[in-house]
Amino acid sequence: MANPSTGKTFIVALTVALCCSLLVSLTAVGLADRQQDNRDVDLKKNVLLAAGMYEPGVDVASTFGEIELRIVDLETGEYVTSEQIAGAGTYRQTDARANLELSDAISAEDDIAGLGRREKYAYVGLVMDGERIDQILFPVRGKGLFSTMFAFVSLDGDLTTVRGLTFYQHGETAGLGGEITNPRWLEKWQGKKLYDEAGAVKLQVVKGAVMPTTTAAEFKVDGLSGATMTSDGVTRLIQYWFGDEGFKPYLDRLRGEGGNRG
Repeated sequence: MANPSTGKTFIVALTVALCCSLLVSLTAVGLADRQQDNRDVDLKKNVLLAAGMYEPGVDVASTFGEIELRIVDLETGEYVTSEQIAGAGTYRQTDARANLELSDAISAEDDIAGLGRREKYAYVGLVMDGERIDQILFPVRGKGLFSTMFAFVSLDGDLTTVRGLTFYQHGETAGLGGEITNPRWLEKWQGKKLYDEAGAVKLQVVKGAVMPTTTAAEFKVDGLSGATMTSDGVTRLIQYWFGDEGFKPYLDRLRGEGGNRG
């Protein structure tokens, strides 16, 4: 029987490690497209959840096809086409992180959501009822306690009432800030109002429970117990993205053109 040596043992161990690494790399490359497809399906599912259009067992891609995607110039509120934007082809259709290469730095004073930079263009999703907009879907994001929180918000055709909200990515504490994905909490957003009569963004997450008798209850959502920083982060991302630096110029343009027309 041959005597084992340290050198031979090292060579065997290195060979096994290299083979395993190669197998893992090949598997990762081979599954990359499938993983991307799964991420796309998950994003579209979350859009449909915000819109109240998701039905278990129904093909996600088919239902998502009922949503008309449009690109908005965030500064002017005007629709633009991908052909009008240099490099816009790199946009992911439903991802709130769309193309930060075409972005501007946000001043410290305006950056209430903790973004650092904001893209110049963003996708919105229109759900039409004939010539009338039934609801509009918006990608939003902002800093929580430990992470950037990514979400979709749906507004009714009145351009101020929340139809739905879903968070699809975050790193907040499970059981505390992680409750932003709890369906029971998300339901509390339905029917809430974004803007007051003067057009100011008033919707916010507050400490404690919001009762029907609470003053201005239509602008308030129950806070998350033990997650003040996450709750404040949600308030800031809502107020940023539906304020002057976000989608408000677009919504103001729609109102000026007669309201809920596409």
